[in-house]
Amino acid sequence: MQHSHALTQKSASNLALAFILLPRPKRDAMSALYAFCRAVDDVADEDSVPTEQRRQQLAEWRTDILRACNDENPEFVLNQEFRPIIARFRLPFALFDELIKGCEMDLDTLRYESYEALELYCYRVASVVGLLSIEIFGYQNPACRDYAVHLGQALQLTNILRDVKNDAERGRIYLPQSELKKFGVSEAEILTGQYSERYFALAGSVAGRAKRFYHLAAKTLPPADKPAMVAAELMGSVYWQLLQKLEREKFNVFGPQPIRLSKPHKLALIAKSWLRHLVGSTKPNYG
Repeated sequence: MQHSHALTQKSASNLALAFILLPRPKRDAMSALYAFCRAVDDVADEDSVPTEQRRQQLAEWRTDILRACNDENPEFVLNQEFRPIIARFRLPFALFDELIKGCEMDLDTLRYESYEALELYCYRVASVVGLLSIEIFGYQNPACRDYAVHLGQALQLTNILRDVKNDAERGRIYLPQSELKKFGVSEAEILTGQYSERYFALAGSVAGRAKRFYHLAAKTLPPADKPAMVAAELMGSVYWQLLQKLEREKFNVFGPQPIRLSKPHKLALIAKSWLRHLVGSTKPNYG
C-alpha cells in the first residue's frame, strides 16, 4: 500500500480526511480507491499534455483496471496494490469504466447545456465513487446505493460552486448554460471573474439543487447502515458546512483567496462525527 498511501497523504483532500474514522483494513482499501481516482483525474486535468495523448492514457488505465478486476496482473503499481482489494470487496469493473468515462468527458466537454447533462457528469465522477466506497464500507439494504448516488451529486455540485473561478481559468464552465441564460449571466462574466447580483442568484439556485440532493441522501440512508457509513457521513457534513460558508460569502469565489473550511473546523467535524457514531445518533449530519 506504499504508493496508494503516499498519494492519499499528499493530496490532503476532504475525502482522504474522512478515512481516519475507518478501521485499518477499510482505511487501506479506501486509500487504494482514492489513489486510483486521483490518478485518472490527474490524467484528465493535465492540460499541458495533448488531448489525444490523455485520451490514450485513460484508455490504458481502463485496460489495466480491467486486468485487476479479472484477477490478472496489472501493469500500473497503484493497480497492483489495488488488485487484492478489488477481489476482497468485489468491486465491479463497470463502475471503474463509468468513472473513466467521467474523466473522458473533461477532455471534450467544456460546457453543459442542462442539469440533466451535468448530472450525468456528476454521477460518473462522484456518485460512482460513492457506489464503490459503500462496497468497502459494507451495507445491508440496497437503498444504500440510492444514498450514495444522491450524496455524490450533492458533493459534486458543492465542488462546482467552490471551484467556479479555477475551472473558468481553464476554460471550463460547469454551471448549466440553461441556468446562465435564466439568470442573465454571460459566459464572459464567468470567464473573467465578474461577480454580480445576477451571479449570486444563479449560484443560489445551484445551491438549492445541491441541498435537495443532501436532503435525499439523508432521507434514503437506511438507519441500519448508518454506522457503516460514518466516513461518508463525515464527507456529507464537511461539504454541507462548505456549502453554508459559500452561502455566507454570497458565493463570491472570484476573490484572491479561495473559500475553504479551516483545518480546525474540519477536525471539529471529525470529532463531532465520531461522537455521533459512538452514541448511535440517527440525526442527519446535513440537509
